[in-house]
Amino acid sequence: MRLIFMGTPAFAVPALKGLLSSEHQVLAVYSQPPRPAGRGQKLTPSPIQQLAEQYGLPVHTPVSLKSEEEQERFRAYHADAVVVAAYGLLLPPPILQASRYGCFNLHPSDLPRWRGAAPLQRTILAGDRETALCIMQMDEGLDTGDVLLRQQISLPPDITAGEWHDRAARESVPLLLQVLEQVSTGTACPQQQAQEGVTYAHKIRKEEAPIDWSRSCHDVLHHIHGMNPFPGATFMVGGERWKALRAECCEASGIAGTTLDDQLTVACGEGSVRLLSVQRPNKAILPTADALRGAPIPAHTALG
Repeated sequence: MRLIFMGTPAFAVPALKGLLSSEHQVLAVYSQPPRPAGRGQKLTPSPIQQLAEQYGLPVHTPVSLKSEEEQERFRAYHADAVVVAAYGLLLPPPILQASRYGCFNLHPSDLPRWRGAAPLQRTILAGDRETALCIMQMDEGLDTGDVLLRQQISLPPDITAGEWHDRAARESVPLLLQVLEQVSTGTACPQQQAQEGVTYAHKIRKEEAPIDWSRSCHDVLHHIHGMNPFPGATFMVGGERWKALRAECCEASGIAGTTLDDQLTVACGEGSVRLLSVQRPNKAILPTADALRGAPIPAHTALG
């Protein structure tokens, strides 16, 4: 099939690589414009743009797809289908209708649960143990299109958002290729999404980072793992803002937000969590034992 690929972050990289190594032809790539990054805030192309340029593919980075000029350029490729993976722009009807078979989106949640911008992190924050990878036919709604393929996934209780991100990106590739085969042979079986169980995965905000120790240890655990790697779950030690990256639940109890030992076991509203990996301001991520050698935190310390 003759394809246009639309994606921006690292999540989309395995999908584009999978298409480039398949029998399909990638005609062009669309990605978000370069953004400031690093200490110098230098304009940096997205991971997808960088990959596409390595392969010599035409790359387009419009700030919008609403103009007639952009839509005409898109139509001029005469693509059979469009593959979308975390592109970041809404596709107007002329774009959705510009190819023979339409637009297909990789979505890492059990639709209609977690429609929207941050399904990977919201899945972990909510403590979902069962989820799915979906390949969806896009329509004008927000992740409301028919699902062509759904792969159920069981998540381990200690998985982080970053780990689920990498797994979902990798395991979506064979599903995508399977759907493209079904579409091209006329054997695809679109299924409407259920009307019940709709939830929205709103974009993660830095204001959500602070840990609420009054919640149960399981809720705190999900918060820590769901905020890993971005923006990182935070807590205060004296005047320093630390990040917690990984933890485990414990049965010990005490006053919520207070350390129960000198190894960063912290009491929650119910039970406690032992912090296994932390990061001090402007320092590397370390196992907690290593971090505490340079900055010990005694038992009975109240954390912010």
